[in-house]
Amino acid sequence: MNKEQLLQELQFKAVRSSGAGGQNVNKVATKVVLIFDLGASSAFTETEKNRLFRKLAHRLSKDQQLILQSEETRSQHKNKALVIEKFLETIALNLVVPKKRMRTRPTKSSMEKRLKSKKKGALKKLHRRKPPLDQ
Repeated sequence: MNKEQLLQELQFKAVRSSGAGGQNVNKVATKVVLIFDLGASSAFTETEKNRLFRKLAHRLSKDQQLILQSEETRSQHKNKALVIEKFLETIALNLVVPKKRMRTRPTKSSMEKRLKSKKKGALKKLHRRKPPLDQ
């Protein structure tokens, strides 16, 4: 993943934010919307693109664009930095290929330990029963 190339392919839009800020909210565009066109990106190989399409399918628009936004602070510059950080984190997280699980057999001692604990529990419950009446 080439970060410089990715950052060049990003598009930003400043929008009026909602929430706290009083009259400031009505006149200053502090919310930042990041748009990344995954379909047209040249920063990824085809396998990486396919992986991202699969993993981010629920977050992509019909035009294969990933849209993220940030309105956490009242500063447009801080929101831009936050949304870039969120974007890079999302991409890095979804590019990770999980390690394949190797099937293993339980060890003999672990099997014995499990059976021993089951017997102990069964005995505990056996002792809780009422004694039979025929004695």
